[in-house]
Amino acid sequence: MVTRAVKNWQGEEVGEATLELKVAKEENASHILHRAVVRQLANARQGTASTKTRAEVRGGGRKPWRQKGTGRARAGSIRSPLWRGGGVIFGPKPRDYSQKMNRKERRSALRTALITRAEDLIVVEDFAEQISRPKTKELVSALQRWGVEETQKVLLILGEKNDNVYFSGRNIEKVRMILATNLNVYDILNADKIVATSSAIAKIKEVYGED
Repeated sequence: MVTRAVKNWQGEEVGEATLELKVAKEENASHILHRAVVRQLANARQGTASTKTRAEVRGGGRKPWRQKGTGRARAGSIRSPLWRGGGVIFGPKPRDYSQKMNRKERRSALRTALITRAEDLIVVEDFAEQISRPKTKELVSALQRWGVEETQKVLLILGEKNDNVYFSGRNIEKVRMILATNLNVYDILNADKIVATSSAIAKIKEVYGED
């Protein structure tokens, strides 16, 4: 079980929040997390890179010069891979990079990632009502009050979508906002600090508390 202090909009501690999740065994944890991250990054690849072989490049149907007697090296096509504008040897072709990972492992990796980042987790009260209109400066100031440094990458986990919060944070370079129902291992491990609202913690316990 992880216990963290809950901070209000002004940065004062006003209570406690607990997070208890079933995690992977210590000897398997790093392996599962690695597989989850590799899978996520691989699945994000488009796989649309494509080059043409010498059979697909336009032109080169006739022999550029006769075989013997010119003093030059023999050549059968101007589209040889040795020539400028020729085909590509073993170049990339469209392919599917996606990898599979069963649901139980994915959920275990996510829970393990959250618990391993417990030291960097900051829990705050829901603050949507504090931002009456989109204002980036207000959210930046709040993050500083909560203990986030300007140079740190922040993952802001929200319980539900709010336009004022979204428009206030989308232009902050090192802040990534995400809903509690859309968590992923890479974002959790990539952030320097994780800021989660009380409703987000409740949602995480509801969705990931049981297998």
